[in-house]
Amino acid sequence: MSEEQQAKQSYNASQIQVLEGLEAVRKRPGMYIGTTGEKGLHHLVWEIVDNSIDEALAGFCDHIQVSIDTDGGITVKDNGRGIPVDIQKKVGRPALEVIMTVLHAGGKFGGGGYKVSGGLHGVGASVVNALSTEMWVKVSRNGNVYYQEYHRGKPAEDIKIIGKAEETGTVTHFIPDPEIFKETTTFDYDTLRVRVRELAFLNKNIRISIEDKREPDKKETFHYEGGIRSYVEYLNRSKENLHDPIDLEGERDGIKVEIAMQYNTGFSSQLYSFANNIHTHEGGTHEYGFKVALTRVINDYARKNQIIKSNDQNLSGEDVREGLTAIVSIKHPDPQFEGQTKTKLGNPEVRTITDNLFSDSFTRFLYENPDIARLVVEKGIIAARARTAAKKARELTRRKNSLESSSLPGKLADCSSKDASISELYIVEGDSAGGSAKQGRDRLYQAILPLRGKILNVEKARLDKILSNAEIRAMITAMGTGVGEEFTLEKARYHKIIIMTDADVDGAHIRTLLLTFFYRFMRPLLENGYVYIAQPPLFRVQYGKTLKYAYRENELKQLMDEVPQNAKATVQRYKGLGEMDPEQLWETTMDPENRLVLQVNLEDAIEADQIFEMLMGDHVEPRRDFIQENAQYVNPDKLDF
Repeated sequence: MSEEQQAKQSYNASQIQVLEGLEAVRKRPGMYIGTTGEKGLHHLVWEIVDNSIDEALAGFCDHIQVSIDTDGGITVKDNGRGIPVDIQKKVGRPALEVIMTVLHAGGKFGGGGYKVSGGLHGVGASVVNALSTEMWVKVSRNGNVYYQEYHRGKPAEDIKIIGKAEETGTVTHFIPDPEIFKETTTFDYDTLRVRVRELAFLNKNIRISIEDKREPDKKETFHYEGGIRSYVEYLNRSKENLHDPIDLEGERDGIKVEIAMQYNTGFSSQLYSFANNIHTHEGGTHEYGFKVALTRVINDYARKNQIIKSNDQNLSGEDVREGLTAIVSIKHPDPQFEGQTKTKLGNPEVRTITDNLFSDSFTRFLYENPDIARLVVEKGIIAARARTAAKKARELTRRKNSLESSSLPGKLADCSSKDASISELYIVEGDSAGGSAKQGRDRLYQAILPLRGKILNVEKARLDKILSNAEIRAMITAMGTGVGEEFTLEKARYHKIIIMTDADVDGAHIRTLLLTFFYRFMRPLLENGYVYIAQPPLFRVQYGKTLKYAYRENELKQLMDEVPQNAKATVQRYKGLGEMDPEQLWETTMDPENRLVLQVNLEDAIEADQIFEMLMGDHVEPRRDFIQENAQYVNPDKLDF
């Protein structure tokens, strides 16, 4: 046996790699921050901010300042007690150094440091330190300012006193390591701003400031005395509301529950739950307790007041949540999250506590406000009728499909491949462009579905009316996923759904209508990155036998600069996709080797809700304000919601 074969077969202690200190974090950063992309980069900020929030929850801090600095780093400053600097007996090093350089070290485990905490795994500061080229901390405590600097997780020096302090607090500065964050190390102000504002809503006693020092006078301060009541008012600012927000606050067995809610005349619901300031995207026991109580209380009230007759069915949870905006926020001394992603709360006792506290308060509200109570119940009754009609419409569509030789819509030119992972569906504006796309496509994996005119604005309609729209029905049938509550991602017939519309105002409107439909009724398509937007060229430049395309105004200028002085260039401005022949459409917009497609990412559901409501809702003022504020800043290459 050769030495190489022996080495392959041997497996002993010498092959076991032991990573000391924070080396494990640098070796496998994804285990600690999820991803080393843009999302993981911004996660670093929240690990530090969480420590300041914990000080605020403990009652020792009321102002947090976050800044993006000119050196590309982040500084977080708070006026809390300051991180302890005395010697930690078990390790024999100052507590500050231990917190910054040792995993699972912090005041969040034994119950003596913090009663309630958001960043509960205790890896925050040390992980940020490990993934930064440089980090320093200034602690104002005991009348002194203490300072320590670190390079890639290791102390550059011992803690030293650099001055006197009248106040207390902690300042942390870090610069992310480009060796780890290879995609980008540039922080986005708007991404940070959204979360900072959210934290200010969720913690009504805290003032949080954010500043971008890379640009002059780009700073804001958020402070909401109304807390989550103010949050609901903010979320509903562009809606027609049925009443003022209802809010309650209660505590039982050390668990604090806050709920704020408000009904509006719309058809979609927005229910967001938080546990210790962490957005529980997948819900959990606090959200379930609220939903159960809401449905039971409304049905009980409706029956006792004979708004729902004895022989009528109860309203469903879906019915009573139509047009509802609600925030459920709990603070728990020992939250149990399902999985490390912290997106679903698992504590069983929270369900009962949330149910009981909300039931008592909401029942009292309904009896004290009978006019509002009747509006809420009647809205639920109308929603129930629409739900029944939508169910009949779905069943009718299924029956019709089963009677036909093919269940797919006649206008769909399907691809021959049955492998969804390589299949693409082009949703094309107009029959003319649809015809060119059908002729120019690769029939193996590209399907074409032309749309006639603009689809229904689903922001202003219930599901029964939406399902009666022929264009929407054709899309639902072609995709194979079902819609709304019945949506199943695994049944998707295509893993790329590409919206291909003209590069004009009407085309942009159709894109927005389609994105609104996907967001409201097929959201997992966006969450899993199945939706794309095709970018057709705006200009065709020809000189001699040379033919080139420009997708932007600035690209046209570059192309014209390349034209030889003695050549005569012809420039064609495409008004629509229908002006291209099949070969041109394939070459510029459909060929995977050359095409430009933008993937639509759902970064933040709460912000996305606001954008779709603002763009497609009834109120003109918020839409006008948004356009005036953002028109000059819009980046057409980034479509993140």
